[in-house]
Amino acid sequence: ILFRASLLFSVPALSDDVYRFIWDGRLLAAGLHPFAEVPEYYMTHHLSIPGIVPELYEKLNSKTTHTVYPPLAQFVFWLSVKLSPGSIYGSILVMKIIIFSFEVGTLVIIKKLLSHFKLPPARILLYALNPLAILELTGNLHFEGVMMFFLLLAIWFLIHHKHFLSAIFYACSICLKLIPLIFLPVLAVKLGGKKGSQYWLITTGMTGLIFLPLLTHDFVTGFSESFGYYFQRFEFNASIYYIIRAAGYFLFGFNIIHIAGWVLAAISTISILTYSYYGFRDKVIADVDTRLFIGMLWCILIYFALTTTLHPWYIISLVIISLFTNYRFPLVWSCLIFMTYTGYNTETFDENLQIVALEYIVVTGYLLYETVWTKRLNHS
Repeated sequence: ILFRASLLFSVPALSDDVYRFIWDGRLLAAGLHPFAEVPEYYMTHHLSIPGIVPELYEKLNSKTTHTVYPPLAQFVFWLSVKLSPGSIYGSILVMKIIIFSFEVGTLVIIKKLLSHFKLPPARILLYALNPLAILELTGNLHFEGVMMFFLLLAIWFLIHHKHFLSAIFYACSICLKLIPLIFLPVLAVKLGGKKGSQYWLITTGMTGLIFLPLLTHDFVTGFSESFGYYFQRFEFNASIYYIIRAAGYFLFGFNIIHIAGWVLAAISTISILTYSYYGFRDKVIADVDTRLFIGMLWCILIYFALTTTLHPWYIISLVIISLFTNYRFPLVWSCLIFMTYTGYNTETFDENLQIVALEYIVVTGYLLYETVWTKRLNHS
């Protein structure tokens, strides 16, 4: 907690996403829909909007794309601007305090879950002292920490058979970052039959209600464009996709991301649904046990393996999930993924593919050791 608190008053150094957070918050504070227009629109049309100024605009990393952040994240952006209007640093501090507070809550829930499942309590240190979690959440202001707080809280209520409360907090997790949608199939199948269907319906219904204030034509247009941008234009620290991209250059002479991105997304979705059904179809039990976390781990690993974009802070959710399993490859990954920052400098971005290759070779090797070699030793 002290390590995290020591970063409260610093400005994020390894990510500039925070300036888009403030941009969206200032639009909301001015009564404008954050999905309505791209930032470039406000500058080229010289619109007079409080806080939407060239100084902030120049700090944005995506000036020509719509925002991608769901409603609860947008609420935090708006709150940070309301509590500190006109001050970038003040808004940063408000968001850091919020993330820090939820991080403390996450540590409390992890401790309670480890105790409930009778797992070694010292496992919490694998996350609590993990440099990636400390630097990327409270340090660089990413909302995976808040997302995982709500997700773990949902699981906590689930194991105590309070399904309605669990579904509400699960929806809150989705409305901060969309990633938890990945776990919904395995969770619904794990509950089985009527309970699984009810949980799915309550979660999706609550998610829809939270999205309701933003559900306008501007949202549909802006979100669909930003969603398409994510799968068709953005690429960073990918694994399987980079191999496909190289094959595309060799065969066709150009980057095939506009096709490969959607195809990989479809394969990822089908793979997660298939694994969720066949992996747990015969293992439905009355109480949620640690096999749920194994299912969640494999589902998010499928997504990470097939995505075109994998930022360092994405791995934090995998690290937390792994605490409730015997897999430790996410910890290895959390150490190696820091190296991907070498592609950034003050002026340009030049990704070092040798470093990316080393990252995935080591992580894949350790994953194979844990899943194949260790089992062979146990059977011999």
